[in-house]
Amino acid sequence: MENKSSFSSKIGFVLAAAGSAVGLGNIWRFPYLAAKYGGGMFLLVYLILAITFGFALMITEISIGRKTGKSVIGAYSAINKKFSPLGIIAALVPAIIFPYYCVIGGWVMKYITVYITGADAEAAADKGKYFEVFIANTGESVVYFLLFIIITAVIVMLGVEKGIEKVSKIMMPVLVLISLFVAIYSLTIPGAVDGFIYYIKPNFADFGIETIVAAMGQLFYSMSLAMGIMITYGSYMRKEDNLEGSVRQIEVFDTAIAFLSGMMIVPAVFAFSGGDPTKINAGPGLMFQTLPQVFESMTGGRIIGFIFFVLVFLAALTSSISLMETIVSVVMEKFKMKRIPACLVVIAFSLAMGMLSVLGFGVWSDVKPFGKSDILTFFDFLSNNIIMPIVALITCILIGYVAKTKYVEDEVQLNSAFKSKKMYRVMIKYVCPVFMVIIFISSVFGFAG
Repeated sequence: MENKSSFSSKIGFVLAAAGSAVGLGNIWRFPYLAAKYGGGMFLLVYLILAITFGFALMITEISIGRKTGKSVIGAYSAINKKFSPLGIIAALVPAIIFPYYCVIGGWVMKYITVYITGADAEAAADKGKYFEVFIANTGESVVYFLLFIIITAVIVMLGVEKGIEKVSKIMMPVLVLISLFVAIYSLTIPGAVDGFIYYIKPNFADFGIETIVAAMGQLFYSMSLAMGIMITYGSYMRKEDNLEGSVRQIEVFDTAIAFLSGMMIVPAVFAFSGGDPTKINAGPGLMFQTLPQVFESMTGGRIIGFIFFVLVFLAALTSSISLMETIVSVVMEKFKMKRIPACLVVIAFSLAMGMLSVLGFGVWSDVKPFGKSDILTFFDFLSNNIIMPIVALITCILIGYVAKTKYVEDEVQLNSAFKSKKMYRVMIKYVCPVFMVIIFISSVFGFAG
């Protein structure tokens, strides 16, 4: 196996980790939940949870990675041999998510070509039938799926410093600038200002347990927690870099992009629907069916649509890179393989797994695992709603009660004071475990929508 790679700078680590956190979840789930749970009230709850709950889980995972210097499987084993199976369970998450994530990344690439070729009017017609026809066309879906997975693999093959870090330093600033541009432009649409006020103004009448649970669930998925990603990236972090400060910076990036995503989408759809926030749906329906109709109704909508899908492509790519890197790091460590052969193994596995999701909309559209609507949705449900909350819960128990919080605190304090130490202890021992149980129950029973 090659020598352990590392990020060359603190900003390289922060941008790569933030790129992982900023993904499709920010863009197609956050605006929907913000609209559903009271706009400004949801934002306020989300922000409070980000600096407490999200911070505690993220700094735990990055500390574990940097302290052990191992992949997710090796890291848990290094803390306590009895918890080594947890590393295997955690490694399953990116292995399940990465293949279907690349399928969705392919859909995004298809829609970039839609706006380049001028087929946007067709895509906006018939209430999104264009999208349904496209995903049912297995041949075309496979082509875009392959393209997306190849782009991701090339970057990962280049390594941590020359690939992931270098690309993240370019893509993340571009992503922020595009988000700002589209968000500001969306406010120029007639009627959008009312939607913006709804989005940012807290109404305490909208506050309730459902708002907290929805914000908690979104934050958990949005920040790439319990996927092995932050442990993997933490293992590449330099010892001399300030860990607590880095986590705070990652949070700022992730929350800012989530906020801008809502600002891009909520006012625009609000204006398009005549002031009805319930028209902002979640998932592919929002991205590939509702938004093309919104762009079609705008002045300069074709250009804005193109820019928007480039933004979504960058967000999807930064996340897919981190997912693939997490799997590759496990293969390299467990099987003593070099980077390129490990990448080829992961590509072969991911192509086979991804094809299941592609075919689930085509010739296997009648296959409905455990009553889920399609194969891709089933994989998403299994990884996000079942495995991830379990991994996070057991991690809290491991650090809070077995290895003790000192395990993380010592790593954070290598080169600076741990300013949030007292809050961290309370969160990881008492609050986060309870939150994880709530997220698990609400996810399984669909409580958070």
